[in-house]
Amino acid sequence: MSDSTPHGQGLGAHVPDPGRTLAQWARDTTRENPWPLHMLSTNIKAYLDKMSEMWVEGQIVEYKARPANKMTFFVLKDLQENASMQVKAFGSVISSAGPALDSGARVVMRIKPDYYVGNGQLALMAKEIHTVGLGDMLAQIEKLRAQLQSEGLFAPERKKPLPFLPNCIGLITGRNSDGMKDVLENARKRWPNIPFEIREVLVQGPNSPAEVTAALRELDGLAHVDVIIIARGGGSVEDLLGFSDEGLVRAAASAQTPIVSAIGHDADTPLLDYVADLRASTPTDAAKRVVPDWAEQMAFVTEGRARLSAAVRTRFQRAREDLQAWITRPVLLNPMQIVDDKRNDLEQGIAALHTRMSGVLSGYGQELAELRGSLRSLSPQSTLERGYAVLRLPGAKVLTSSEQTKKGDLLEAILAEGRLIATVFGTTSPDGTTGTNTNTPATQED
Repeated sequence: MSDSTPHGQGLGAHVPDPGRTLAQWARDTTRENPWPLHMLSTNIKAYLDKMSEMWVEGQIVEYKARPANKMTFFVLKDLQENASMQVKAFGSVISSAGPALDSGARVVMRIKPDYYVGNGQLALMAKEIHTVGLGDMLAQIEKLRAQLQSEGLFAPERKKPLPFLPNCIGLITGRNSDGMKDVLENARKRWPNIPFEIREVLVQGPNSPAEVTAALRELDGLAHVDVIIIARGGGSVEDLLGFSDEGLVRAAASAQTPIVSAIGHDADTPLLDYVADLRASTPTDAAKRVVPDWAEQMAFVTEGRARLSAAVRTRFQRAREDLQAWITRPVLLNPMQIVDDKRNDLEQGIAALHTRMSGVLSGYGQELAELRGSLRSLSPQSTLERGYAVLRLPGAKVLTSSEQTKKGDLLEAILAEGRLIATVFGTTSPDGTTGTNTNTPATQED
């Protein structure tokens, strides 16, 4: 094809004749006789429609499930090279693929190229989809997840709290990886010179689970390690399969040290995330979750000290006011005042008691004198004081009749003052007959 336009004239200067005869084949087009774009698009569709159905292999990405009556769109990525195409499939095809069909699944599909003339978009129409390899592995992982969950390994009450400020952080990560650099940089930015125990291991491949598990058990046995971070900066589903290994998951569940899973992924969750005490979205997020921010803590301390100082000052001020109120009270101005008041009350009470007792004793004295007078008037003593005497026979029997005596009896005579002993010489009978007289000896008893 030669350029017949004048020298210096641009390509856009040529306007094809709308009445011209178009070239039948693409190889026959020229600058002067190009195809209209719709003709190219139509010919592409016609060519692709002649292609036979074929089987292709790849990995599903950007998959989002839709209702069964809707068309589902996702991207099929080549397993080795940087190549991908959009795929669309009816709901019946998606349902037939089974539950393993999801982002990251490795599939084999029977497809037919599908070209849309309107916008020139090429896609693959899936007629059959079968998960293979990774799909089977994902199904096994899902089965293991259900088993571990039934054993209670994912229960929230098993989660151990992270220390506020660990003495030392255990870090399991890839050799010289970006994830390790992210954790170290962000942790030490938040808390300078925080110590680490680092174990660099394989974080993908068949030997990865064994190395990660060994490093985990080693760090868990170190007394000065307060928390362990298992970090990886994301990756494909295949790259993360090692973090769903049953041995690794069970080792993490039995660890005494709190574990932070920082695999760095969003679409897929390895089983380690479920059993870890904390899941961090990225290694950087793990560093922020494990280490407090020094500047924030200093701000809290400064604020706390200010609030504490204000509270102490307020407390002292209130105490000073209370003390001032107490010392101005009369009892503190003259502490003996209350003693004096009580002494006066006591003296008044004693005086009142004396007065009361004097009155009571005086009344009882007067009553006693009256009783003494009554007793004296009734007593034989008053009769004796009028000159009478009481005679008693031996044995203290009072003599009431002369017939009770005989000559020679000794009688006791009780006088008003003193006593006498008398001898009977004679008696006078009741009828007036004179008997023997009684002689009273000169002797007197006091």
